[in-house]
Amino acid sequence: MVNSPRPMRRPHGRSERLREQVHRAVVDLLAERGPDELTIPLVAERSGVHQATLYRRWGKIAALLQDMVQAGPARTSALPDTGTLRGDLEAYAVGVAGSLAGPLGVLMLRAAVDAIPATADRGPSTVLAERRVQLGEMLGRARDRGESPPAVADLLEVVVAPLYFRALFDRPASAQDARQLVDRLLGDYSSPR
Repeated sequence: MVNSPRPMRRPHGRSERLREQVHRAVVDLLAERGPDELTIPLVAERSGVHQATLYRRWGKIAALLQDMVQAGPARTSALPDTGTLRGDLEAYAVGVAGSLAGPLGVLMLRAAVDAIPATADRGPSTVLAERRVQLGEMLGRARDRGESPPAVADLLEVVVAPLYFRALFDRPASAQDARQLVDRLLGDYSSPR
């Protein structure tokens, strides 16, 4: 009996290198041209990856952009655990503001918005659904410490949404702006109910 060698799976193997190469090319093209001009042939030319590979793996630009958003900071960055609700919220808000202030943050945010289907029944994105769970865990830690955290929906509405709105339509929020949003959120919850 001859044992056939099984393919070795490498977490940072060829497939992951290809993905990073393509993502890097997309970021460069977005900075130069914007999302409306992005095409699979342009990404293939810039990345050095054959068009057929891009079509096979992603199919269309919208799927490629969604893959980039899902691979981005919302999925890969851990939430802070400072030991206090205020510390966690401030660290998180300042981190979001900082990531959106850089050119890559805004480009990825624009790409995420462009990838949203224009249907009323689209539901939340996978990234948002995952982040809600993570934020719920962060707020749950505060509850376990005896603190009175806000609801995840309120955190998203009072802190996160303004940070994203400003990044898209105004100058990005500063760290101080982010802390003020946290103050507003906690001010809403510090009074007795």
